[in-house]
Amino acid sequence: MQRVQAQRMSSLSVSVPVFFDVRQLSHQPALELHNGSWAEYAEKASRAEVILKQFKRCQRPRDHGVEPILRVHSREYVDFLRSAHDDWLAAGRTGDAIGYTWPVVRRRDLNLDRIDARLGRYSYDAATPITAGTWEAAYWSAQSALTALDGVLDQRERCSFALCRPPGHHAGRDYLGGYCYLNSAAVAAAEAAHRGRRVAILDIDYHHGNGTQDIFYKSADVLFASIHADPTMDYPFYWGHADERGEGAGQGKTINLPLPRGTRIGSYLDALETACTAVREHGTNLLVLSYGADTFEDDPISHFELRTEDYAVIGSRVAEMNIPTVVVMEGGYAIDELGRNVSSLLSGFGPA
Repeated sequence: MQRVQAQRMSSLSVSVPVFFDVRQLSHQPALELHNGSWAEYAEKASRAEVILKQFKRCQRPRDHGVEPILRVHSREYVDFLRSAHDDWLAAGRTGDAIGYTWPVVRRRDLNLDRIDARLGRYSYDAATPITAGTWEAAYWSAQSALTALDGVLDQRERCSFALCRPPGHHAGRDYLGGYCYLNSAAVAAAEAAHRGRRVAILDIDYHHGNGTQDIFYKSADVLFASIHADPTMDYPFYWGHADERGEGAGQGKTINLPLPRGTRIGSYLDALETACTAVREHGTNLLVLSYGADTFEDDPISHFELRTEDYAVIGSRVAEMNIPTVVVMEGGYAIDELGRNVSSLLSGFGPA
């Protein structure tokens, strides 16, 4: 029965336009530092490939240039990301570029020549290497999100799906981390706000979208609501606690709903209802949904207990708000089931 249901979900999901560029596969790190040892990199290019198999048609994104990215990320950071791997090789190194020293206090914009220093300045973990193809992949990931946004803003679509890989929601204005380099969800949200929309971001990845929160923490215009694992137990640890509510003009525009390990669909839907209420009360007329399928019960690095069929329920609940929505792919590492889990969520939005 579950197999038949999954097949039905796949057939429904193709009504949602999908945007992806093959250059997003060019980012292929070998290793990451995980739990005290070097491990095979979890955010594999094959994640995108298995998702693509669920769809009969995929559209290539349009190139919007770097300016929408610079609404979110500093020019200094973008310049660093573009050149970091070349600078790594020029310093006589081989393989992937990765930091090992981070400034935890007085994180200043110093004029740092050595690539090791700049890697630490513009990152916060050792799980996010930079390869020869990282900039190109991250750039086209952001372009996929922007092109998905175009159709929704032009009212051609009520929902569109940006298959963003690498993901983005851990990347802040001037830092990378958590497998993320450019924050595609934030780029799309900022562009929509620039075009006069009242924007909310709903993040439903297992891990808190600390980069997205950081970017909009002082903004009254963009609401950020996140349902995620309790950060006292899970990455990114230092952000995503319930008492983080925004700052200055953004006070009350950050909503964090941390949940315990082992969370199942019933408790998850209660949190989703709280988040959806906040989205409606914000007066949202454009929603960016940061979707991570790492809430799945068999995800190798996460600890919720959601099942494939639950994602259709979640998608349907979000769709009930009747707000034009751009779905942006974030995490999800149970690769064998990833395509079906994505298809399930999109099926909740129904035929176009």
